[in-house]
Amino acid sequence: MLRQATVALVDDLVNPGCLRHLADACRVVSVGKRGGCASTPQAFIERLLVAEALRGERVVRLKGGDPLVFGRAGEEIAALRAAGIAVEVVPGITAGVAAAASAGVSLTHRNHAPGVVFVTGHRQPGGEAPRWDVLAQSGLTLVVYMGMAETHNIRSGLLAGGLAGDTPVLLVQAASSAGERRVATRLCDLQTAIAAEQLGSPCVMIIGDAMMQVLQDWTPVENPAGVQSATGALGKAA
Repeated sequence: MLRQATVALVDDLVNPGCLRHLADACRVVSVGKRGGCASTPQAFIERLLVAEALRGERVVRLKGGDPLVFGRAGEEIAALRAAGIAVEVVPGITAGVAAAASAGVSLTHRNHAPGVVFVTGHRQPGGEAPRWDVLAQSGLTLVVYMGMAETHNIRSGLLAGGLAGDTPVLLVQAASSAGERRVATRLCDLQTAIAAEQLGSPCVMIIGDAMMQVLQDWTPVENPAGVQSATGALGKAA
């Protein structure tokens, strides 16, 4: 599919190695889409997809992770179908799954987590935040995307909902890339760990007892800022 494309609209988080599979004559259009950075407005991307396809181009929309999980694929598919354009979706590996696989942990566990919830921590202007207090009572592993700017609300909401402060949390920055970093902490120490390790976006938070093995396996270390977690369990994978 990539080799046959004549136009490729590419998100900023796409692995550059993927572009090697495009034909030399393919026109590559970067549309950004990295949290907190300038990016092309979504409506413009949809118009561009439609215009290029109606012009007879073979268009590929390249996204990081899985396009159907927080990739705004639904809006783009709807725009293309409304214009009578056929769409084929090629699934990818979403960041939450890639993060868990990289750390060697399972998102579900028959003794600790019968299910998993993928949820965005990003709040639209004027929109409502996820009900963290309700999610705290679900007994499910929570995989939080785009939540770095909302860590205070996530932590306080989950604690207010009854989730224990010592609930393990796995933080994975730039999952499955060369710059990946993994930090294990507990819910009560979430903001301290992020600040001490200077973690930034993109970063996935995996919260729940299914992550307990991470804390048990990794050796507690003092982080570069000289701050130890309150539980003595803050660690970073090599």
